[in-house]
Amino acid sequence: MEDYISGYTRLAGVIANPIKHSLSPRIHNTAYSLTQTNAVYLAFETTESDFEKVMASVKALDMLGVNISMPYKKKAYQMCDELSPVAKLIGVVNTVVQKNKLLYGHNTDGLGFIKSLEEQDVMIKNKTMTILGAGGASRAIICQCALDGISEINVFKRKNETFETVAHELKEIADKTETIIRVFDYADTTELIQKIKESQILVNATQIGMGDSCELPISQINAITPEHIVVDLIYHPLETQFLKEAKKQNAVTINGLGMLIYQAAIAFELMTNKKMPVKEIKHILLSELNEKGKNK
Repeated sequence: MEDYISGYTRLAGVIANPIKHSLSPRIHNTAYSLTQTNAVYLAFETTESDFEKVMASVKALDMLGVNISMPYKKKAYQMCDELSPVAKLIGVVNTVVQKNKLLYGHNTDGLGFIKSLEEQDVMIKNKTMTILGAGGASRAIICQCALDGISEINVFKRKNETFETVAHELKEIADKTETIIRVFDYADTTELIQKIKESQILVNATQIGMGDSCELPISQINAITPEHIVVDLIYHPLETQFLKEAKKQNAVTINGLGMLIYQAAIAFELMTNKKMPVKEIKHILLSELNEKGKNK
């Protein structure tokens, strides 16, 4: 294989707005290099008015495919010719594979989350999980966990104009699986404390604890015990204040880097039919993120 861009080089990328901060080009281009895949992966920061034209170019340019991030996951879902069962259930895609001028939509976020837990010997089957937040990544996690046999999921979401819609969508997932899914008002601290106590897994899918303060009241932090698995989907910083507080309670803590890499690995395999060298890429990213942390 050529170690340079040629007339045979395939194109892939990530479409979102904003997207220049993304680690996806670093992950995929490193994987191409390590697996001797003649491809290049770029970030495409796209306006809403141009999105349909950009997606049409995925077919026109015979691209391997694209990853999709906010705010286009639902629009991309609507433009796919075929959808995976998980993507159909969630109603959004984060990966679109192009083959023979057809777009195949997938959602790899939930499976990436589960694989990041399995890496730490954490299995979700028959467990109870409490998750903070109900955005796109959160719903992908909820859906995949329900499909993979988790027993109960407690979702805490701010009671705004989307609350009832989200509750209805999650009820549909519950009805199609054997998982009990309940949606609560994030402001109901008494209920949140109780559900944390009843859970084995606690997931933060919000921005709380990203800065210097945790933003969880001390009573909620004290509900965390050494028996809890506490996950934060944020990966920069590698240890958020939320995880630091959980660690003080002697809980097992997991950051979002594993999910980021594993969801990318699944997308990489869908596009190239090759396995991503996950361990090598995680080692490279950890070194770079730790260096960034030192230079802050």
